[in-house]
Amino acid sequence: MSGAEAIRAAVPCRACLSGEDLDWLGGESVSVGLELMTTVTVAPPGAGPAGPADQAGPAGAAGGWPEEVWAYLRARLPGLPPEPPAVAVHSDAPAASGLSSSTALIVGLFRAFTDAYAPEPRIPAATLARWAYEFEFAVFNGGGMDQLAVLAGEALLLEGRTRGLPVIRDRRAFPEDWAVLVVDSGTRKDTGDHIRSVRARLAAGDSRLRDFVARTRETSAAVWEALCARDTTGLGTAMDGAHVLMRDLQGMSTPQLEELRETAAGAVGLPLKLSGAGGGGALVGVC
Repeated sequence: MSGAEAIRAAVPCRACLSGEDLDWLGGESVSVGLELMTTVTVAPPGAGPAGPADQAGPAGAAGGWPEEVWAYLRARLPGLPPEPPAVAVHSDAPAASGLSSSTALIVGLFRAFTDAYAPEPRIPAATLARWAYEFEFAVFNGGGMDQLAVLAGEALLLEGRTRGLPVIRDRRAFPEDWAVLVVDSGTRKDTGDHIRSVRARLAAGDSRLRDFVARTRETSAAVWEALCARDTTGLGTAMDGAHVLMRDLQGMSTPQLEELRETAAGAVGLPLKLSGAGGGGALVGVC
């Protein structure tokens, strides 16, 4: 694949500081873009279809996403060739870590494919967010926090809806003198299983789930208030509260994650919070 001719799309991953699942249960959530990028490189028109070797980048395989995203686009953009172009993918983020690396890949594919094959006029970011949400909803039946977060690349306060993309209530540049620490547990989370479980509890009228939503709305408000006030101590306290709710009311943490939290708190006094679907994945802290 020629670097001079190839089309590239670099998309940030994201951390959720509070409000997992509230993007589709209804309620506030807070996300922030990370400097962990997923880069999709697409061969230009005329370079031929992708072969099996083209589907893997330096950080791992793109799996079947290129073909599926291409099929989605062909239904909406007339004139695309039957087969997708060659694709290479590199991600800075660990896979299945709760940092939305899969969404970053999918959004990157949408952006790179459309920039290469439908460049004029360029597809707006709002359209890409809606397409990526519809595409992933058909697979995971989840919410739209991730699509908005990776396209914005900054701190977002979102109001979730039971169907469709959340509403962006506020957005801020993340303070330049702050850093998001990511601690990868080395264990994988499973978004699909998690969402199926939560939807079953929702259908059953689980009172603990209602309590989780109500109390997490409060932690999200506290997280956003602390972020806007540039109060890292208050932010850490609010993020810790969000994690406790995820652990105690949703069962999303694990003994290994709790051990990592205890180590960080004891060594440097930094509260760490699980990001994403839980059962594994990464912890994040802000300092």
